Amino acid sequence: MATSQIAVIVLLGLLVATNIHITEAQLGVCYGMMGNNLPSHSEVIQLYKSRNIGRLRLYDPNHGALNALRGSNIEVILGLPNVDVKHIASGMEHARWWVQKNVKDFWPDVKIKYIAVGNEISPVTGTSSLTSFQVPALVNIYKAVGEAGLGNDIKVSTSVDMTLIGNSYPPSQGSFRNDVRWFTDPIVGFLRDTRAPLLVNIYPYFSYSGNPGQISLPYALFTAPNVVVQDGSRQYRNLFDAMLDSVYAAMERTGGGSVGIVVSESGWPSAGAFGATQDNAATYLRNLIQHAKEGSPRKPGPIETYIFAMFDENNKNPELEKHFGLFSPNKQPKYNLNFGVSERVWDISAETNSTASSLISEM
Repeated sequence: MATSQIAVIVLLGLLVATNIHITEAQLGVCYGMMGNNLPSHSEVIQLYKSRNIGRLRLYDPNHGALNALRGSNIEVILGLPNVDVKHIASGMEHARWWVQKNVKDFWPDVKIKYIAVGNEISPVTGTSSLTSFQVPALVNIYKAVGEAGLGNDIKVSTSVDMTLIGNSYPPSQGSFRNDVRWFTDPIVGFLRDTRAPLLVNIYPYFSYSGNPGQISLPYALFTAPNVVVQDGSRQYRNLFDAMLDSVYAAMERTGGGSVGIVVSESGWPSAGAFGATQDNAATYLRNLIQHAKEGSPRKPGPIETYIFAMFDENNKNPELEKHFGLFSPNKQPKYNLNFGVSERVWDISAETNSTASSLISEM
């Protein structure tokens, strides 16, 4: 066999291994747009592609971004923003219109995987006025997606945060707050009946920064050398797993034991508040991306996880919210990440594609 052919086989083998590595991690990145200095939509999607980021979360159906996504093969969580939830809940005609204009008009060129109906709507936060519209909006969008012939392709869910959890310690005793069960139980039931996952925003940073006396930094950063929480036969060395498994336990207590979880946001700020440093953010992100391939003690296996966020966004408040980006607005990476979907692996994959193509063309 010619040397060039052997080289191609080796390179293609490396490429396949790299792509499998990325697929195993099931990682995406959230594309927030609350900045006045961000790249164009086409530049952003090209950055996702060049870095082999195969999943993306959009917080609203921005048509510029959706058009840029056409033909990219990037899987998308498409957000139906909170401001539209009440309107969508008020009638099927509104849900049909929304699905036609923002989903069907882009399908199948854009690989929409989930529709997130609302983000962090909760009876115990400033979004409490929307809570009575949450389930009706979910049902209407689910029906509209089905009527559009996409019921087998797109799952309809909502994204929640940890404020709904009343008890999270130990994780096996996780439960929803008693005063929100009227809100969470119907959501869990809807997801169970439609076989859709719950989207959960999980931030060990906020748990740590709000309670540093009780939660150690290594436990929050995945760097604890020993077991921190022994929960029956399950051992916890990091806070992310404990938080995730407490939500699984809470759903099981409300009849949702079969409902999966997609981690729809997780990240660590690099500035702007206590514990928000470049080093801490790099450590958390590096370890999160590695850990996403492994799963939690309760649910071993890859965890579909979306890192928040693609860019620093200078129009967000308070200050720490401006500093969650993997990239600066000039598209330069903030971190030298060395893990499953790292700067290094992304670059190697791009180079391997180019080199393999060159060698093949010469054979």
